[in-house]
Amino acid sequence: MTTATRTATVSPFAVFQRRNFTLMWSGQLISTIGSSLTSLAASILVYRLTHSALSVGLMLMATAAPSLVLGLIAGVFVDRFDRKRIMIAADLIRALLVFAIPFLTPLNILWLYVIVMLESCVTTFFDPAHASLLPEVASDEELAAANSLMAISSFGSTAVGFAASGLIASQFPIEWAFYTDAATFVVSAACIALIALAPFKTPGKTDVATVFRNMRSGVAFLARTPILRSVYTLAPLVGISFGLWNSLLLPFARQALHATEFEYGLQEGLTSVGFVVGSLLMARVSSRLREGQWLVIGYIGMGIAGVIYAGLSSISLAIVFVMISGFMNAPSAIARSLVIQRNTPREVRGRVSSVFLVTRDVAFLVGMAAAGLADLWGVRVMMFGTSLLVLIPGALALVLPGLGQPAAEWRRMMQLLRAAPSAPAAGAGRLPTPADFDALAAKLPALANLPHKDRRELLAQARVVDAPAGATILRKDDQGDEVYFILAGRAVAGVATAGGNYRALETMHPGDFFGEIAALMGTPRTVNVVAAEATTLLQVPGATFRRLMEHPTLSHLVHHKFFERMARTNLGELPRFATLDQQALRELRSQSGG
Repeated sequence: MTTATRTATVSPFAVFQRRNFTLMWSGQLISTIGSSLTSLAASILVYRLTHSALSVGLMLMATAAPSLVLGLIAGVFVDRFDRKRIMIAADLIRALLVFAIPFLTPLNILWLYVIVMLESCVTTFFDPAHASLLPEVASDEELAAANSLMAISSFGSTAVGFAASGLIASQFPIEWAFYTDAATFVVSAACIALIALAPFKTPGKTDVATVFRNMRSGVAFLARTPILRSVYTLAPLVGISFGLWNSLLLPFARQALHATEFEYGLQEGLTSVGFVVGSLLMARVSSRLREGQWLVIGYIGMGIAGVIYAGLSSISLAIVFVMISGFMNAPSAIARSLVIQRNTPREVRGRVSSVFLVTRDVAFLVGMAAAGLADLWGVRVMMFGTSLLVLIPGALALVLPGLGQPAAEWRRMMQLLRAAPSAPAAGAGRLPTPADFDALAAKLPALANLPHKDRRELLAQARVVDAPAGATILRKDDQGDEVYFILAGRAVAGVATAGGNYRALETMHPGDFFGEIAALMGTPRTVNVVAAEATTLLQVPGATFRRLMEHPTLSHLVHHKFFERMARTNLGELPRFATLDQQALRELRSQSGG
């Protein structure tokens, strides 16, 4: 379980002191202005020619379709090749494609669909590379602000692009929008080229078998990480709702609100203004609540604003409520990015990002296809339905694992972690009994098949420790290699952050274990662990635990947990891990399936 780091004492704009982030932010700002020009100009062009919501939806579907084929494969390449070079190549190719639209579309409107689809193919590689690169240009403490500011760069520029596109469509040749977009891609490529990152070496050859093996391991990592799995569960409903919303906005503006194309472009632009304001606020307050709570606030807020918007007939009031919807989109978008970035290590981040992007695009396709029903049922009815749909993820986020913990309980965990350095330690303990082992094996099946010899050794070497509520079980940076299995109760792990605050990483229950990083790697303790309530633990010496690791089932389970926790604490990227036995790390990774 994770939360945003509390960094109230640090300015959210301090991340601009990092040259790499500033370049990345500037490149996105410029290229997104151009992309929004193309997006809106293409929609207007299709609607002028067909006057059909279905045709607009089909054009937008062309932007999502390539994800079905390339999405997961793109994630593998992003994890295996230099992300910076992938992004530069993608920008230059997209510049050429967009530049060709005014020359090919007059020959046949189908060329617009083809080029949009090709551009989307290239974007399928760019997007996970971009999402994966952000944690490498901003520290963990700066990551919440970095995501908020990057969202401002993206959606703030969208406001400019949409407004400009509406103006161009009504006052100038629409081809100008495409030429401008091509130029912005070139500028973005130049910004990315100036980012200074350590060279990346491909880990071995990349053949078909390697690609599919890496795809499976990326999906498996997401599936076995509770908070990632929970956010992924919400993705399809959110994507369908957004796909419907985006496809219906232009027909709704023209048919229900009787707006001009310029007013439609203004509406789209001010939606982005609302998102920018929300992102600015998130840059300052995101640390006050956990990611799951921001998801609830964002989805429910968007749903309510959308329901009101669907019942309006005034373009002026519609603009107000669509701005509110954009404002409420910021918390959910930023929280979702933080969940992915903070819970995935570098070597799998591209694949996990791609899984989310593929799911998003598939759901977008469903939503866009459903937009054609507006030609039968009416655009107002469909707009009302899509607004109700986004309320469901808001309700689910209240209860899904890793997302739905009550705020009061969360604050109590923070108080326990802050008191950990001075809290009393757990007691000395007693020898375990066969009944203790059987109780643990019932909750941790990987232990159930241990040979009798290993059971006897475990019972002879281990201790049963009772930790009262609030007691410190592990202290960060202490020496020790004992591993703890929870027999009863609950414990919480966390780390200190800048300014003396804490970030909770995981709440553990009966059957869970901790301390394996120190036992396997010989490092000091990496986190504080405190008893959230009266907790009974089986304390296993490191030497005994390492002998138990000879059993494949237990070894496989421990290795997966090892790398999940390295990701949460950013240990996989800390310089001090460079001093460890790198062959041992490679063996652990190979055994974990990464």
